[in-house]
Amino acid sequence: MADPARARKMADRIKVIVAKRLERGLRDPRLGFVTITDVKVTGDLQHASVFYTVYGNAEERADSAAALKAATGMLRSEVGKNITARLTPSLEFIADAIPENAALIDDLLREARERDTEVGELARTAKYAGDEDPYVKPREYDEDDDAEDEGDDEAPAAHAHTEDPAN
Repeated sequence: MADPARARKMADRIKVIVAKRLERGLRDPRLGFVTITDVKVTGDLQHASVFYTVYGNAEERADSAAALKAATGMLRSEVGKNITARLTPSLEFIADAIPENAALIDDLLREARERDTEVGELARTAKYAGDEDPYVKPREYDEDDDAEDEGDDEAPAAHAHTEDPAN
């Protein structure tokens, strides 16, 4: 098994080689506007998965996939000429779903924003089912309550004085 750093370097090199070759063009008229997004190389450096996107509709994507499949041998020989490895890795072209995933994420975010505004509107106009504050609070005493309590406390104290046997 090769060093992971070496596999990453080879993947980057393969990405550049394939992209430059596609930029120069293939003789296949089916090939559309293809962008190489990523390359993954196995640990033993024997296989490379080349991820790509195609700008266009589903028919153009299918035509470009067929053109890349047909050109795999030529692109592999191009890679073999331009890398310094004992063995040239086999190439596999995989359509990358980044644009579709990005569109799906955008749709989900838009839907979440719409739901948030609906919930915000409901919260703004909502009324409490019961009391606004259903929790029991400690009793707050007024000054008037304190004066009445003090008056009650003095009366028994005076009464206690009169009954004191020491007097």
